[in-house]
Amino acid sequence: MEKQWLVIVNPNAGNGKGIKDWDLIAELLRKHGLVFTHRFTVTRRHAIVLAQEGIKDGYRKIIVVGGDGTMNEVVNGVFTQDICPTQQVTLAMIMVGTGNDWGKLFDIPLDYEAAIRLIAEPKTRLQDTGMVYYYHGTTRESRYFMNIAGLGFDAVVVKRTNYQKDKGRNGKTIYLINLLRSLLFYRHTITAVEIDGYKIQNDVFTISIGIGRFSGGGMMQTPKAIPDDGLFDITIVKKMRKGEIIAALYRLYDGSILEHPKILGFTGRDIQIDSDPLIHLEVDGESLGHSPIELKIIPQSINIVYGQFPV
Repeated sequence: MEKQWLVIVNPNAGNGKGIKDWDLIAELLRKHGLVFTHRFTVTRRHAIVLAQEGIKDGYRKIIVVGGDGTMNEVVNGVFTQDICPTQQVTLAMIMVGTGNDWGKLFDIPLDYEAAIRLIAEPKTRLQDTGMVYYYHGTTRESRYFMNIAGLGFDAVVVKRTNYQKDKGRNGKTIYLINLLRSLLFYRHTITAVEIDGYKIQNDVFTISIGIGRFSGGGMMQTPKAIPDDGLFDITIVKKMRKGEIIAALYRLYDGSILEHPKILGFTGRDIQIDSDPLIHLEVDGESLGHSPIELKIIPQSINIVYGQFPV
């Protein structure tokens, strides 16, 4: 018999909101008739293990109490277990993170009770998942993701942001501040990109590969992405002067980024990227390794609870 909800809580999400607000969240879950067991994460990547163990114990419905990074770990737990097909697992989210970009895509409320109402009477739908292969030194590794992968400048900004988060700094503006600071030293790379066999080589500043639309706390680097169409949306920002980049920042927020003459947009299923010098990678706000990099889409591969589904 299928068990009820497993709740995976990141106590450190949102600069400690996960633990601070847990009693309130648990009370609201009970108020709305949800039967659940909860587990707290203890270290990075612990949510991967908790998701694997939960599925082994019979859970097929998981609530993530955390941010985009916690959701990413749970997804990796779902996709690295061999008990059941991933489509049989349903994920829901109560957002206590900083950026909350995955939840924004599906119009999940920040208000706890409103988010829990969605879970109590859920609308569910299968969304795509991405798999990325990358290198950490000479070792080839892999990771699944639900939202966006960033390469080049974006990965540098994320790494700097995560370092500051680990030191206790937080807030929705931290990504934008680090973006502006990182502009001072970052240089373009000569990058070869192959999308479903179509080859592009350019002096590249940054690349975004999206299943979803939002990253960096509400920026739209892949503004036309549809999370269940079986395609990545790829945005390639070519070499630009610092002044050009600053002048175009508003395009990250109004969805017009692809209208810039030095920004290219594509869709595709299989992507290979190499660069000189090496470029680094982040997925769903988690810093990983470096090029050469390969990405593959896994269409409609996991159930999610949503408020509104983007079209």
